[in-house]
Amino acid sequence: MLQCTAFSELPDMGARIALMGLEDLPGHEVEAPDLDTFLLCELGEHAEATEHAAQLWSASPKAGRELWMFWLDGEERRTFRFAELLPCPAVIHRLSVKEGEACVLYDRHPGPHSWDVVDPLADLMAERVRDEVRREREGGGGGKGDEDEKGDGRDGGGGGEAGPGEGV
Repeated sequence: MLQCTAFSELPDMGARIALMGLEDLPGHEVEAPDLDTFLLCELGEHAEATEHAAQLWSASPKAGRELWMFWLDGEERRTFRFAELLPCPAVIHRLSVKEGEACVLYDRHPGPHSWDVVDPLADLMAERVRDEVRREREGGGGGKGDEDEKGDGRDGGGGGEAGPGEGV
């Protein structure tokens, strides 16, 4: 399922008030994080009547709580609310019983778990970063023609691209 594409400008004052209202753990203070100006809904595509949701803050795993912002576009205005929620307890085990991928959404969220939500733009950006890291590890600068220098099996005598009418 594709990720919801709804986004919202963060109501900064409301977010700061919600962060100040978080219950501290004994002996620990809640430190205000740097907040993004815009938030993207983290849920999978959903019905128009379902609130959009984005995580603002997460405590340590031991604390087990997160601050989420919810918004809904009404006929005349957008409404916001903030809620401190437990994380979703779901974990999927693909190849190993010992290691699993936890859902990064909140407990009792609507729709599919985070591992079933696909964000094509984030996937494309991650793929490009992996390619860049791979090129740097192999010693290439990522420039045009690097494939010929690495010996990919082609006869790379000319160093240029084939023009119209030339064989490839």
